[in-house]
Amino acid sequence: MMSLTTSSMRAGRRTLFGFVGCSKRASSPGRGWRSCMRAIRLRRRIVRKWIKASSRSDRRRDGICHHHSFASRLVCVKSCPDMSLEKITLGTRGSELALTQTNMVTAELQTAFPHLRIERQIIQTSGDKRQDLRFSEFSDVAQVDKGIFIKELEIALENGQIDAAVHSLKDVPSDLAAGFTIAAVLPRAAIEDVLVTAQPYTLETLPKGARVGTSSVRRAAQLKFLRPDVQIVEIRGNVPTRVKKVLGDQPLDAVMLAAAGLLRLGLLNANLSRIHIDTHTLYGLVLDPVTFLPAAGQGAIAIECRAGDAASIQAIRSLNHAETESRVTAEREFLKILGAGCQTPVGAHTWIKDGRLHMAVRVFNEADLSAQPVEREAHRPVHEAKQLAADLAGML
Repeated sequence: MMSLTTSSMRAGRRTLFGFVGCSKRASSPGRGWRSCMRAIRLRRRIVRKWIKASSRSDRRRDGICHHHSFASRLVCVKSCPDMSLEKITLGTRGSELALTQTNMVTAELQTAFPHLRIERQIIQTSGDKRQDLRFSEFSDVAQVDKGIFIKELEIALENGQIDAAVHSLKDVPSDLAAGFTIAAVLPRAAIEDVLVTAQPYTLETLPKGARVGTSSVRRAAQLKFLRPDVQIVEIRGNVPTRVKKVLGDQPLDAVMLAAAGLLRLGLLNANLSRIHIDTHTLYGLVLDPVTFLPAAGQGAIAIECRAGDAASIQAIRSLNHAETESRVTAEREFLKILGAGCQTPVGAHTWIKDGRLHMAVRVFNEADLSAQPVEREAHRPVHEAKQLAADLAGML
């Protein structure tokens, strides 16, 4: 833009100083000469400011990006978030886990944009309000088929009440409603499921006919696939409430939860083997994702925006983690092709090795969960996440 050679700089200064514009006719005493000199002084001041601006680097002022050279400032405008944005309002559910995840997003935004004012609004969703319903009952009773933990947040987005909504990605339908977009995903946490027990059980050593609590059809289907004798008990509630189901007068033999939530709440210890809640110490067995496939998007935090809100999208997009995005894109695209929802019994496990994205899937028959599931695995280059999902769907 302003990358000029020495000769062109001199030529530019001659023009700006008025040596070309002020002819010999204007050099005679009188009004013309005085006007010409005023023009020269004015242009000198402009050039001094221009030279000073071109030497600035590594400075940030008033939210405007100055960390590129003046010569590349135009490129920077395209690549750096538009920090004319002064405030952003994040919407979140009110559970302890949801608030913890929103605090993580807030911290990332504050680090990236110290001058940005960040506000938070807590919004109750259908899933929060109707703790009395099983997930399978929401479409009939609460008239919510998909997205029972995000619908009200999307309404707040649409109305302009909030600028971005923070979600656990596994709660977000794979076919996002029109007018919304996932602007970013944070670096993924642990993807595994955890078997929580009061005794040191494994999947193999659970007592015959053990009662295991879970709110996930996928977990229930895989558990019955591996241990046909166990009894599945559907449980609702936040993470601590579900953990405590193995305690009390009529405890369950085990409950199953996502490792990411237990870690973010500080319940699962660093060795991934003990869970501390209140005064109790429980056992936590992290299940191998090769054997017990996680949900699509499990362990990932997603930030949703209005599709037309360019300023918010640009700011949020700066938080995006590319590897996580590639992996969850493949997983969610696979669900989308199948027409599967968040509560469909499908497991998906992705990993990146030698520049290639690998995905293994396990698909159960919704009409007959006791039937043998279909299992497939494939890989493609990392940037072909959607094509990988299509390959696997075509193999079913």
